[in-house]
Amino acid sequence: MDEPRTVTEARRTVLRRKVRWIVGFTIGYNVIEAAVSIAAGAAASSTALIAFGLDSVIEVLSAAVIAWQFSRRDPDRWQKPALRAIAIAFFALAAYVILSAGFSFAGLVEAEPSPLGIVIACLSLVIMPGVAGVERRAGTELGSASVIADARQLLLCAWLSGSMLLGLAANALLGWAWADSIAALVIAGFAIKEGIEAWSGEAEPPVTLDVA
Repeated sequence: MDEPRTVTEARRTVLRRKVRWIVGFTIGYNVIEAAVSIAAGAAASSTALIAFGLDSVIEVLSAAVIAWQFSRRDPDRWQKPALRAIAIAFFALAAYVILSAGFSFAGLVEAEPSPLGIVIACLSLVIMPGVAGVERRAGTELGSASVIADARQLLLCAWLSGSMLLGLAANALLGWAWADSIAALVIAGFAIKEGIEAWSGEAEPPVTLDVA
């Protein structure tokens, strides 16, 4: 096992500033993504797109929790409630996805092809993994389980984007409206797993912070 790393106070200040920048970008991007996805989903009667938009809303809430935590005088003190809030966001995401898939399987909604939805999925699939990687590295070095949990949620968003892209493409090209529901249920499983880990605090990395 790797030896715990020591992070100086100066380095910790830089990392916290980076986290705040990432959080600001995530909130701005996901607000736009949520509005466009929900509007496109409503226009195409696409449950997957609407669910993806709701996922973006949850991403905003998760990022807002991290922003709130790192606006405190002692962010480490607020790590447990921040982790719990992020865990709840994971569970809510899973619930939305499962509900969405259920509507599709029940035949209550018949989605139409959505070129705009495909563009949104492609953008998210390209952008989110990079942002998640930067945040995870910062969280690991900083020793913040809540930041790592938020980075995992960004990565989950990318997985969901890939799932939605496959589903929208299959619907547009092959008429397989059920394909995105199958992939969405896989993502819901990941969301539940990450939510349980965030709730229990298992995302905590082996890092020692040096305040000297």
